[in-house]
Amino acid sequence: MKKKLSRRNFLKKSTIAITGTAIVPSILSSGQAWGAKKDKPAMFCYQCEQTMRGKGCTKIGVCGKTPDVAALQDLLIHTLKGLSIAAVAGRKVNISDQKINRFTCMALFSTLTNVEFDPYRFEDLLSESVELRDSMIARVKSAGGSIDSTSDALTLKLKPSLEGLVKQGGSYGLMSEPDINPDIRSLQHLLLFGLKGMGAYTDHAAEHDQEDEGNYEFIHRGLAAMTDKTKDLKSLLALVLECGEKNLKAMELLDAGNTGAYGHPVPTAVPLGSKKGKAILVSGHDLIDLERVLEASKDKGIVVYTHGEMLPCHGYPVLKQRFPHFYGHYGTAWQNQKKEFDKFPGAILMTSNCIQKPRKSYKKNIFTTGTVGWPGVAHISKSNLKPLIDKALELPGYTKDTENGKVLVGFGHKAVLSVADKIVAGVKDKSIRHFFLVGGCDGVKKSRNYYTEFVEKTPKDSIVLTLACGKFKFFTKQLGEINGIPRLLDVGQCNDAHSAVQIAVALTKAFNTDVNGLPLSFIISWYEQKAVAVLLSLLALGIKDIRLGPSLPAFITPNVLDVLVKNYNLMPISTPDKDLEAILG
Repeated sequence: MKKKLSRRNFLKKSTIAITGTAIVPSILSSGQAWGAKKDKPAMFCYQCEQTMRGKGCTKIGVCGKTPDVAALQDLLIHTLKGLSIAAVAGRKVNISDQKINRFTCMALFSTLTNVEFDPYRFEDLLSESVELRDSMIARVKSAGGSIDSTSDALTLKLKPSLEGLVKQGGSYGLMSEPDINPDIRSLQHLLLFGLKGMGAYTDHAAEHDQEDEGNYEFIHRGLAAMTDKTKDLKSLLALVLECGEKNLKAMELLDAGNTGAYGHPVPTAVPLGSKKGKAILVSGHDLIDLERVLEASKDKGIVVYTHGEMLPCHGYPVLKQRFPHFYGHYGTAWQNQKKEFDKFPGAILMTSNCIQKPRKSYKKNIFTTGTVGWPGVAHISKSNLKPLIDKALELPGYTKDTENGKVLVGFGHKAVLSVADKIVAGVKDKSIRHFFLVGGCDGVKKSRNYYTEFVEKTPKDSIVLTLACGKFKFFTKQLGEINGIPRLLDVGQCNDAHSAVQIAVALTKAFNTDVNGLPLSFIISWYEQKAVAVLLSLLALGIKDIRLGPSLPAFITPNVLDVLVKNYNLMPISTPDKDLEAILG
């Protein structure tokens, strides 16, 4: 029987996929959900920091996710659990499949906040997930192995239509087991969201062919463990911390991939103004996609700008050397993209997470690629960027050069450690009193102004390290220097948390202490699941006294929080003045 061709698979074979969105049903373009209202699945999502009322989104996500997409994501996670059970059994008979390994991480990535909103995409992912699961089950049996699980994730048959899949997904939501111990559920979800973040980092690294079998093994073991009703609080907490440990390896691999391809970041001044010419704006996190855009646009009179988490890419020397049309940075963090994209006079490419519902005014100018998607927005192949180039040439671009200052980037671990002698000397002669790592995600809550005020109030004898899009609360601040070292050091993307860890580890060796003995404080802002994975990595390193904000995760129960407080002294932010006083004594 011929397999039904879903919309996304159809688009892969169609010129419409790269020239427009004419065949997209209007019901999806308007952001409405599939099916009649009475058939809508119950929605519950609390995986991000800005979840509704701090408890959970039940009608539509703060991110714009509809109940239908939420149900499809929940169903995909359930099928990935089944695939993982089969993969765990496969390894017992010496079968590890690279396609399954990579698919699992890519599929996890698609369920992160602000990544994939296209229901047709999930239809394809669900189909592939079940096909890979059934194939692995057959291979395990052929090798004489067995699968010891009674979970229906191992036997689930998908409904034959998108509407049917939406209804089916309603049975597998985050709260679909009402009788489960709340603390067990809390740890399961902490593990799940950590695995989502780790899966994203692993997927980025795999694009560079940087992979680790141990990490793939853990991701499958962790997902499979969520179906094991014998897991108690102690064993789940151990898995949560192991997730943090394995995520360190994932970030290390990603760092190796990026620096191997583009060189170690070097301190670089990035213009915030514009240059006369046609324009392309690249947002998201993916350096390989940025390189492809730069390659496709060279010698065409197009100037390429970064947005959001792509800002640190200007510090990679290979990109700057190869592409003179790689110019500057436009805008700030993800949550401001609607007003910023609305004013950008060129084409826009979203390469990974952080997309928001586009305004009609620029919807025809924005493209998605890879894991990211939005209904009604043209999704283009990573290997065919012609539609993006054509749109940039069609649009006016900038008519003149403008100046708006510059910001410094490029303070990865190699750059910072190259002046380690100055840093050590500064601490010893007391010209450097303290280090603050103020990093993480940005967002719309007014309480996030805490991070701006905190950085502004850090004493002049302290250094602020920052990474991820949380920096946009203060990235243009002029804090001065200490012994020739800028007081504000941009370590990079959230993907570059490995660099911050390496800097801390190097300092422990220089001062013959552990991380908790350093004059170093972690002030973390979180929003989505990559940040969860990074937090788990810090805990796995045994780092204590982390201040987390602007609010604590809704999926952490009081009892689980109590464990984290007792073991790591994890605490919420309060006010900049009180926190600085407590830190500096």
